[in-house]
Amino acid sequence: MPALEMAQETGKIVSWLKKEGDAINKGAPLLEVETDKAVVEVEATADGVLAGVKSHEGDVVPVGVTIAWIVAPGEKPPADSPAAAPAARKVTEQPPQAASMPAPISVESSARREGGPQISPKARRLAKEKGVDINRIKGTGPDGTITGEDVLAAAAAPAAAAPSARAPSVLSGIARLMAERTTQSWTQVPHFVLTREIDVAALQQAREKLGPAIERDRGVKITVTDLLVALAAQVLKKHPKMNASWGANGIQLNPQINISVAMAVTDAVVGAVIPNADAAALADIAVQRRNLTERARSSRLKPADVTGGTFTISNLGMYKIDSFNAIIAPPQAAILAVGRIADRVVAVNGRPAVRPMMTLTLSSDHRVVDGAQAALFLNDLAEAIRAPEL
Repeated sequence: MPALEMAQETGKIVSWLKKEGDAINKGAPLLEVETDKAVVEVEATADGVLAGVKSHEGDVVPVGVTIAWIVAPGEKPPADSPAAAPAARKVTEQPPQAASMPAPISVESSARREGGPQISPKARRLAKEKGVDINRIKGTGPDGTITGEDVLAAAAAPAAAAPSARAPSVLSGIARLMAERTTQSWTQVPHFVLTREIDVAALQQAREKLGPAIERDRGVKITVTDLLVALAAQVLKKHPKMNASWGANGIQLNPQINISVAMAVTDAVVGAVIPNADAAALADIAVQRRNLTERARSSRLKPADVTGGTFTISNLGMYKIDSFNAIIAPPQAAILAVGRIADRVVAVNGRPAVRPMMTLTLSSDHRVVDGAQAALFLNDLAEAIRAPEL
């Protein structure tokens, strides 16, 4: 099980893209793994044949534990080492709450204690994820034990497809972790919020002026988000603390400006990263944003796509939202929430006029920046939006 992101302890196997015995090439997609942030595609690390697959769909495996072998044609995978086997069984066969207990709990003792049907820990976890009532399943394992296959079969049955009114909602692993991390951020990071309403007529004109050539040459339509990524990256160079991180040793200034763009996926939101955005041309930013969006929607994000962000932009304008407060993604110091562009009556040279306006809301970590520093950044960003050609 590879480490696909920092501080990752386990990975959940979503699917194998190759079967045992298949010939594979180095760099070819091999399997999909769910991490804390996204479902990522893991590539083969060598040419050979896939053999000795030990972990299957749904298994949660510690980083570093062998899940399969890539061998030469005709070669057999090595035998299990005594030290590796218990580590793999610990996660793939025990429920999460059992991992910290001093001794493993057998299927029989667990069933007797709970007074329910005999069921393997893996099957119990699958039943919880799928929202399947284990009391309605007839086990096909030894002594009538309910297996993971029994749960999957019950989940696929028509009767199980329609949840009852009382059935609890079940979050996916990504959604559950997202809920935990946003709660942790909101309760532990001292947020403060600044808001600005900005005339974006010049931003719209820049999009109309630059868009056709970029679409012709690169095959992508530039969006307001693309323009904001480009402008924010340039302004962040003048305000390095807004691009900083908070860690165990306090404030850490980041040498790179990597803009995370919040993207909606099934049951969650991921921050897809455009690295070195301050050095990227607008067309390159648009292409990267499009590619990241496509990979996010098809659950094909790579580890590098979701790591290393130093500042986040979350745009809900396409959902007709005027303004909102966004929650910081630690260890980043700030996140910019972007509302829709709407015509509003504002004062221009002392007279009422209709102008295209947009509301920006900046959430900042008070441990890293103070109100004055965040205000100066937001003011400079507003000026950049008013004169994007500069």
